Amino acid sequence: MASTPSAPQPVSGRGRERRALVGSILAAAVLGVLALGWGIAAQSRVLLFDGVFILLGIVLSGLSLMAARTADSAPSARFPFGKQAVTPLAIAIQGAALLGTLVYAAADAVAIIVAGGSDVAAGTVALYGLISLACSYGVSRWLTHRAPASELVAAEVAQWRAGALLSAVYTLGAALALVLGRWAPEEALRYLDPVLVLVACGLLVAIPLRLLHGAGLELLEAAPPPDVAAALDAAILEVRAEFGLADPFVRATKLGERVYVEVDFVVPAGAWDVSGEDRVRRALIDRLEVLGYELWANVELTTDVALAR
Repeated sequence: MASTPSAPQPVSGRGRERRALVGSILAAAVLGVLALGWGIAAQSRVLLFDGVFILLGIVLSGLSLMAARTADSAPSARFPFGKQAVTPLAIAIQGAALLGTLVYAAADAVAIIVAGGSDVAAGTVALYGLISLACSYGVSRWLTHRAPASELVAAEVAQWRAGALLSAVYTLGAALALVLGRWAPEEALRYLDPVLVLVACGLLVAIPLRLLHGAGLELLEAAPPPDVAAALDAAILEVRAEFGLADPFVRATKLGERVYVEVDFVVPAGAWDVSGEDRVRRALIDRLEVLGYELWANVELTTDVALAR
């Protein structure tokens, strides 16, 4: 007899998650406006790229904020399982937007190189890089401590760490140009700006690809991440030992902040009743609640192997 899915468990930290996302938006607004203004004044494409990259993050942070509110809404008649799918969907949109930005920036940099480069003050780029590096690293650290368990905030942290990496590249590249400028011909320095953009794009491309890969797996209902799968295996092993059950058929997936688990045990006829099935189910749920996810668990004891497969 199959048990119904367990009642959703309360998920803590939603308020911290939303406050972290709002803080990320405000920080990005300040730094993005600074980068755009500085880039226009200095006629630097690398600073303009950084400003666009950061301001795009504001749009994506707003999307994450809306996703957090939507995912937290209660199940309804139209959405009986809630709207947890909006979390990986928002992360997938973030990844796609970031990847598109990098492709466009790389194409523009190549066009500038083909056209003969562009004039830019290396000292300006180095100074901005130091300021942006300190800000990006500081915000990423703050977000990590503010809501460490949130996947949406983790996507924000990835963006800020990407920004810190960009800033480090700008600073090192500009510093190198200042040193080599004493010996290198002036024409060679005209390629500093687009080359830095290309290097930055190459370093960052793994981030949106990772976001797209992870979100795609969740939307396709793939097996849960290794840490969740390992915890599930350990819990099932303990329950089997406690109740003397055989190796079950297990299906599990993760969708946003929710983990779906279906565990089917094949048992001898007449050996178990509904209350016994409930004890097995409760024992499994108790061991999995420590993961911190909203858990929807279904445990079935059956005498028919065909029904368990």
